[in-house]
Amino acid sequence: MSGERPALSRRTMLIGTAAAALAPLAGAAVPRPARAAAPMLGAAHPTHYRFKLGAFEITTIWDGAVGLAGPHPIFGNDQPAAEVQKLAEEARLPKDRMAISFTPVMVNTGRELVMFDSGNGAGRRPNAGRLAASLGSAGFSPDQVDVVVVTHCHGDHIGGLMEGGKPLFANARYVIGRVEYDFWSARERADGPVATNAKLVQSNVVPLAPKMTFLEPEGEVAGGIRAVGAYGHTPGHMAFHLESEGKRFLIWADTSNHYVASVGRPDWHVSFDMDKAMAVATRRRILDMAATDRLPVTGYHMPFPAVGFVERKDTGYRWLPASYELNL
Repeated sequence: MSGERPALSRRTMLIGTAAAALAPLAGAAVPRPARAAAPMLGAAHPTHYRFKLGAFEITTIWDGAVGLAGPHPIFGNDQPAAEVQKLAEEARLPKDRMAISFTPVMVNTGRELVMFDSGNGAGRRPNAGRLAASLGSAGFSPDQVDVVVVTHCHGDHIGGLMEGGKPLFANARYVIGRVEYDFWSARERADGPVATNAKLVQSNVVPLAPKMTFLEPEGEVAGGIRAVGAYGHTPGHMAFHLESEGKRFLIWADTSNHYVASVGRPDWHVSFDMDKAMAVATRRRILDMAATDRLPVTGYHMPFPAVGFVERKDTGYRWLPASYELNL
């Protein structure tokens, strides 16, 4: 017998190679403790959106949102329910549920910090009244606000003016339309169909009258910010036109309150509009101005961040959310 090692067969070599490759996986069959799944965190929402307009800096602030039945009969309440539901479904929206958000606006002119509307106020309704917290997230504090503009006196716009019976914006002066203030502050409003809202005006708006400026349409809030009469939603409802370094912007408040059923069908009646015929005429005029002049706009109840454009479509208009245009 010789001293040479026997030659390895090809089969033996393949078996050995396979065994070596599988060796690191041998422990994989041993049970190990399972890792817990990541916890559900719940829905999240941005609190603010900021961009430049000439020398101005504009920030939209999220006060919250509520879910409710709709769009019909709140929107298109002079239309058959099926017609409104069809429009919602065509826009990929539920036909019988909707969300309404609330978006106050901050404008820093470089000289003054101007806030348009104050949200619902803490505790007034579930899932809203978050303005004070959202201000902090956006880098503001209530004592920095120099001017508070009230576009109109519905509760979701004036509820946040007071907190604990005291003005939340202690250092601010206030601006409101003369027609709007005179209507809601009249003592006779405390009885009848608008009594609930009128009582909120008495507690949240009337005590601020000594620090108020009362505007007519075209009146100036601050340099570059002027009132635009937009009556109908309420008797003295106002929109506001901004201009800085040739750049323009429109705050239309509650002129149009649903990006499909109200922008798309401006002639449809809205249950919250106090003078429905006048509100339709105002909607047509404001939407036409925004479309013709290609103005960026914000609407208080548009989908957050509530900034966009409108263009003509069919017999109405179409809401175009802003993308990167205002960030360049």
